[in-house]
Amino acid sequence: MTDELATPGSMQEFGAEWASKMGALNERMGIQLLEWSPERVVGTMPVEGNTQPYGLLHGGASVVLAESLGSTGAALHGHPDRLAVGVDINATHHRAARSGVVTGVATPVHRGRTMATYEVVITDENGKRVCTSRITCALVPHEAVGG
Repeated sequence: MTDELATPGSMQEFGAEWASKMGALNERMGIQLLEWSPERVVGTMPVEGNTQPYGLLHGGASVVLAESLGSTGAALHGHPDRLAVGVDINATHHRAARSGVVTGVATPVHRGRTMATYEVVITDENGKRVCTSRITCALVPHEAVGG
């Protein structure tokens, strides 16, 4: 993200700073982090403003939410020695969401020294699965991304 995030600190400090500096795209999409740790990241996103022409939640918006949550988990796992850089993401869209807020929960599938993979399940306000995504991040030294 930024050089400020590359500096070592406590996990709680790092997580709080990460949540406050997630970037312009996340801000525009209304993504909010509610809970974060290397074991579980939870966030929400409104459907309104993130729809495709039929008025349904845009599949790309679901992928942005998934990448935000999964890369947050990977960054927390790699902290303070390594930074997370996304290398692969996929998504399966199960059902449409037309309104309200969707919630994503990212949990680790694999957390290694140089790579982390998270599954992200996105549900609607009724708890019905809207999307399942998987993201893999490389965990690289700070100097590899100019940090």
